Amino acid sequence: MRVEALTGEALEAALDDVARLRIEVFRAFPYLYDGNFDYERKYLEPYRESANAILVGAFDGDRLVGAATGTPMQDHAEDFAAAFAESSLDLSTLFYCAESVLLPEYRGRGIGHRFFDLREEHARRLGFARCCFCGVVRPEDHPLRPADHRPLDAFWRRRGYEKLPGVVAHFAWKDVDRAEKTEKPLQFWMRDL
Repeated sequence: MRVEALTGEALEAALDDVARLRIEVFRAFPYLYDGNFDYERKYLEPYRESANAILVGAFDGDRLVGAATGTPMQDHAEDFAAAFAESSLDLSTLFYCAESVLLPEYRGRGIGHRFFDLREEHARRLGFARCCFCGVVRPEDHPLRPADHRPLDAFWRRRGYEKLPGVVAHFAWKDVDRAEKTEKPLQFWMRDL
């Protein structure tokens, strides 16, 4: 196993594998995402276009088994403008840690910490004051919630992140048990660097 930060051409070369990982990992609770490759390629386009993007890849040999991405929040300003509209935060001071996806059989080995470590180091090198991310919020009584599901809130708090009160994005996607897309809330979390 190795975990490494990729930028530039190396990042771009791995994005199709990231798309496949997103589809596979986000299919599980709490995202329940019924994704498709064409959408994923389009979604990941900002990472191809941003000179300051990072992809932290977890590799088992040459196989990408986990990935975490990040870019300056300004690269996603249109997507998240509504969520931050009532906030006094300056988006230009935020580095956005987007997805962290890791195949289940590789969890519990400290890879999630490395994902955050390397993205936060990258953000500091770029001069950012804060890192943020968002996670989907599902009701406690959701019918597809596994009995053994453990939210990641405690992990994120140990990393120094706290919820940003009132900063919630809304995105629609098709759940695995639905015929149509439905809108979901995604709570933002942030920490100072």
